[in-house]
This record gives sequence, structure tokens and C-alpha cells, in this order.
Amino acid sequence: MAKLHFYYGVMSSSKSAMLGINAFNFNRTGNKWEAIKPTTDNRDSKTDIVSRVGIRTSARALQSLDKYTPKPDTQFILVDEVQFFSPKDIEKLATIADTTNITIFCYGLKVDSNGNLFPASAKLLAEADELHSMETVCEMPCCSAMASHHIRFDDKGNIIRGGSQVEVGASQYKSVCRKHFHELYDNPSAKLSAYIYERNLQKTK
Repeated sequence: MAKLHFYYGVMSSSKSAMLGINAFNFNRTGNKWEAIKPTTDNRDSKTDIVSRVGIRTSARALQSLDKYTPKPDTQFILVDEVQFFSPKDIEKLATIADTTNITIFCYGLKVDSNGNLFPASAKLLAEADELHSMETVCEMPCCSAMASHHIRFDDKGNIIRGGSQVEVGASQYKSVCRKHFHELYDNPSAKLSAYIYERNLQKTK
């Protein structure tokens, strides 16, 4: 039986880059693979998977996996932005892993900008054979803690609370540690730009 893997991390933790590196290595070794992503992910391309460091991987964009069937010679499936699929789609991937020799690598976010699990990610945490945390450092000034959450903000630095889980793009997000997430998100008067300025000022004193 093949395995279902879930690589999860915050934005800018190189998830799409790792997917692209795996695709490159599969090509080099002659392994047959295919990549898929949700149609929701159209930030840089409607079809290709594009990492922030510029690695581009050919993929199929699908709204759901209801009618998805891997090609007969496929050995590996690479799934990007898996959090935007549904729990039912995750069940489909688990079934493929259980009934074929196809190993599946899923890459995505675990929690949204409100600190809640994405439904598909919650399903993967329950179903995946292997869980892999992809770590990166908190983006707040001089913080060396590992980032685990996202802060969403508008162009004036106001923290955005609530709203849809599905917001594509990283320009209005910062990846932060748990401590900074709660300091900002739980404080109704917190403003990201002012918070960063104050912390930088304290560090220079």
C-alpha cells in the first residue's frame, strides 16, 4: 500500500518549492508523476504551480477531485494548496493511496488567518500516513520563534479578523509565531504597522 503524505507550513515555508524539487528529481530518475492544484489557486498561473522562489511546475487545475483519475503509469501525485480542496477530496486521495501503488504528496496550510483549521487540512491530519511540518521563522522584527499562524491585514495595517478562509495571495499576510498571533489578533486596537514600529524602536534603545 502506498502512503499519503501531508507537508504543512505557513506561507513562505517553501512548500511549493519542495513540490517543484520533487518533480525535478522524479524527472531525473525517470519516475512518472503528475501534479494537481485547486482552481482557486490562480495567483501566478491558472495551471502551473509557481513557488515564490520562481520554481514552476506543470499541473492540472481542478475544482474538485470527484472525477479525477490518475494516469495508468503514474507513480507519484503532487498536490499543491491542498487546503483549498474539500474533505471529500482528501478521502479520494486516501482511496487512491490505499488501492494503488501511487504515493501522494500533499502540500498546504494548516490554519487560516483566524487561527482555524482548514477543513481539508483537518481531514489530512486525521488521514495522512505521514505528517511533515515545514518550519520557517516568525516575520515579526527580531523574533526567532517558529511561525505557526498568519496575520491578515489591509493596506493601512489594520488587522482583518473573520471573513472567508479562501483569500489567494501573500501580500496582505505575515507568517507569525503563536505568541505574536495572539498579541495582535486578540487585541481589537492592535495595528500591524504601529506594532512593528514600536518593536523596532524598543530594539534600538
